[in-house]
Amino acid sequence: MRIGDAAAAAGTTPRALRFYEERGLLAPPARTASGQRDYGPAEVARLRVIRELLALGLTVEDLRAFADRLHLLAQDPPRRCGSTEPGATTSAVVHQRLAALDAEIARLTELRSRLARQAGAEAASK
Repeated sequence: MRIGDAAAAAGTTPRALRFYEERGLLAPPARTASGQRDYGPAEVARLRVIRELLALGLTVEDLRAFADRLHLLAQDPPRRCGSTEPGATTSAVVHQRLAALDAEIARLTELRSRLARQAGAEAASK
């Protein structure tokens, strides 16, 4: 299928497919005789995995660390693409992202508390 059809099937845009290819998340697809990209079901499944992982908060750079194993998540049923052993690349990337999310949640929680205290102080002074 052509790039527009593959993008639509994966819920993204042709531009995103080109970007994922440039960043090494998606192998360069086969080309038609006229030079157009030609995607198959395996590429669309991989694109869906990429989109799902990005939606979970991982970044493109995070995914690059284990791009060679993304195909495992595209299988039916999905297989683990990483080791649970400390120091394993996939595990380390996920744990780093979880730590970053926890830090951001803590920062936002503190910001919310400060704002609520400020709003309460203003309401009490009126």
